[in-house]
Amino acid sequence: QVRLVESGGGLVQAGGSLRLSCAASGRTFSNYAMGWFRQAPGKEREFVATISWSGRNTFYTDSVKGRFTISRDNAKNTVYLQMNSLKPEDTAVYYCAAKNSAHDWPHRGYDYDYWGQGTQVTVSS
Repeated sequence: QVRLVESGGGLVQAGGSLRLSCAASGRTFSNYAMGWFRQAPGKEREFVATISWSGRNTFYTDSVKGRFTISRDNAKNTVYLQMNSLKPEDTAVYYCAAKNSAHDWPHRGYDYDYWGQGTQVTVSS
């Protein structure tokens, strides 16, 4: 079992920045690929970014490329999402997820094994 706890959400003006953190516990963090997803009110959950267990491979949804950066610190069992140039359409609950895999870094939610409770990000115009 892996427990994931997100933090760092909040209210920010358009153009601002936030850094989300996801702290993992329970199993060997470095065995897991990690992902960030988000869900806005009335919308389906969507993929944001993913990172391989080593941190060498990343993948982003088109709408956040060049603005968001996913990274990880395996020594701290933490994955991060640096969000810059935020837009009102980035408003959502952001979730981190973990997949026990050394070979891929998926972008589909159903590929992930564990999920956090989420942290709210609100971007005002």
